[in-house]
Amino acid sequence: MTTDMNVTYISLEGHVEIEKYRYFYFFMMLTVYILIVCSNCTIVSLIVIHKNLHEPMYIFIAALLINSVLFSTNIYPKLLADFLSKEQIISYEACLLQILIFYSSSCSEFLLLAAMSYDRYVSICKPLQYAILMKKTIVFILLGLAWIVPVCHLIVPVIGNAKSELCSFTLKGIFCNNSINYLFCAGSKALLTFGLVTLFNIAILPMLFIIFTYAKILIVAYKSCREVRRKAAQTCLPHLLVLINYSCLLTYDMIIIRLESNFSKTARFIMTLQMIMYNPLCNPIIYGLKMTEIYKHVKNLFYKVRHDC
Repeated sequence: MTTDMNVTYISLEGHVEIEKYRYFYFFMMLTVYILIVCSNCTIVSLIVIHKNLHEPMYIFIAALLINSVLFSTNIYPKLLADFLSKEQIISYEACLLQILIFYSSSCSEFLLLAAMSYDRYVSICKPLQYAILMKKTIVFILLGLAWIVPVCHLIVPVIGNAKSELCSFTLKGIFCNNSINYLFCAGSKALLTFGLVTLFNIAILPMLFIIFTYAKILIVAYKSCREVRRKAAQTCLPHLLVLINYSCLLTYDMIIIRLESNFSKTARFIMTLQMIMYNPLCNPIIYGLKMTEIYKHVKNLFYKVRHDC
């Protein structure tokens, strides 16, 4: 639908009985968003404050948690506003921006996990070269690439879609994602091909690299002493849990889009909520409990808060 000011709007029709449960949805998701921001920012603050956490592994963890906050902030404020609105709509331009941030932050997660797997590989398999291979300069280059590369890849199809003609203005979702392709009058083979190349470069390739590095770590740890095996398990397990968790969530996204017509509205709504809730909530819990040094500082923080109270 188009207004008199020549602004195109998309209807978001993935909500279930919003008139009946709007305030329940609002307060539930507001609570989740506050928990996501507070928990992630707490771990990041601890890493920034404490000098013994100024190591590549913890810097990558902080970047991953910041990425989770960015991912959530791209979705939750608009979602909360929609719960209280009579009409759930978004301008086409804002929809494309949301898609860009959603998928670039999602792919950044894979690249950050790949950088973390490389850090663990060097630490366990080449400990004598660690100081050279993981200098601060290299760490910041890897961080920059993890955020810049996905944006550079995704900006091309987003600009291409901005020029595409829409034949439908109803999106079967609660926020904008690749299901917007169903709204175009005609699909572009060039954009589709570029999208597949992008998927390979910033999702599948990092995934294969992560699998390769952890396989090497597993082989080295198996042949080494108990202390090396303990170190490998202690530092690699949280990263693997996050990788498995995020891979499942992106699989959800693909299932929802590809099998859109075969999914009930309620099932699609529940799966979408899971996709935007689990990973940002689980990341600080996994790293806060499983990483020994971070857990010590979290424990001390809560002890001080409790003592002051």
